[in-house]
Amino acid sequence: MPLTIEGARIPDPRNEQMGTPGLLAQDRCAGERTIRIALINNMPDPALVDTESQFFELIEAAAADVPVRVTLYSLPGIVRTGMAEMRIRSFYHPIEDLWNSHSDAVIMTGTEPHQPELRREPYWASLVQVLDWAAENSASIVLSCLAAHASVLHSDGITRHRLDDKRFGVFECGEVRGHALTNRIPDRMRFPHSRWNEVREQDLLSCGYAVLAKSEQGGVDLFAKKKGRSLFVHLQGHPEYGALTLLKEYRRDIKRFLKNERETYPSMPKGYFGEAATRLLNDFRENALLDPRERQIDSFPEAAASSRLERSWASSATRVYRNWLTYVTARRNQASRSIKVRLPLQIEGRRKRATVAL
Repeated sequence: MPLTIEGARIPDPRNEQMGTPGLLAQDRCAGERTIRIALINNMPDPALVDTESQFFELIEAAAADVPVRVTLYSLPGIVRTGMAEMRIRSFYHPIEDLWNSHSDAVIMTGTEPHQPELRREPYWASLVQVLDWAAENSASIVLSCLAAHASVLHSDGITRHRLDDKRFGVFECGEVRGHALTNRIPDRMRFPHSRWNEVREQDLLSCGYAVLAKSEQGGVDLFAKKKGRSLFVHLQGHPEYGALTLLKEYRRDIKRFLKNERETYPSMPKGYFGEAATRLLNDFRENALLDPRERQIDSFPEAAASSRLERSWASSATRVYRNWLTYVTARRNQASRSIKVRLPLQIEGRRKRATVAL
């Protein structure tokens, strides 16, 4: 069953020329079975399009035969320029449209923070408004990375903690407790992480969160809590990432070092590159440290380093999101059955009204 994007147009970079999206075939996802997802993509401009594609691919793989319709949003207050700004204006809906969207579920990404305190970010008020709306109007919301940190800060006052180094790479994690979201997952899963901060297990447990999966090296990965009518699903990692995403981020961070935008040379992502790629990248690092100029990035061995990279976490990511869509479907169906319609009923010659639960 195809994934459809609101407006029957999909901004797919594989079909684009200069920001003009390819047309999607006739919408075949109409009907009562369709799950309506609001995807609030807040990623910075360079990652905006890739993030769309990553979530489209993951949702479509997880949905199997369940029709899904996605509507794109982005929080106001996130600075956009150039093609990204044009894309937002062309294909994204204003966040105010969400309040009357009748979405079954929400996915909200994080973004690159610019303030030491999340509450000082210019998009904070809009983000909080989404969280409060989702608690009463969605079956579930998935919160990725910074959005997960913002959620626990807003609802429970849980602060995140700065790490000594970037939590960067692909980390193996295991199930901590049984839950609808971890049904039939492998004993060990591998998920990408890319963050400078974390929320800690004990803080989450003390506030009633269910920690569902964690890693010795990566920390808590997946945790959840019912808030209002909605299941809030939090991910500190990025199961949606593509095979090359960590490589692109590593190259970006190296370029920032060479441009004196960061003080230290970035650590290589853990559990990601093979031996041959690691040797090449270590050689590049030595040369870059000897002659740290921006032009060095031109000799970055991107093609060689990417030749054997695989999305080794794909099956685990698909299973987690399939479980999530199954949960959303069940909750949506349960809500439909509980709707009460008042129908006229003839009793002993008099017209009375009876409440019939559908």
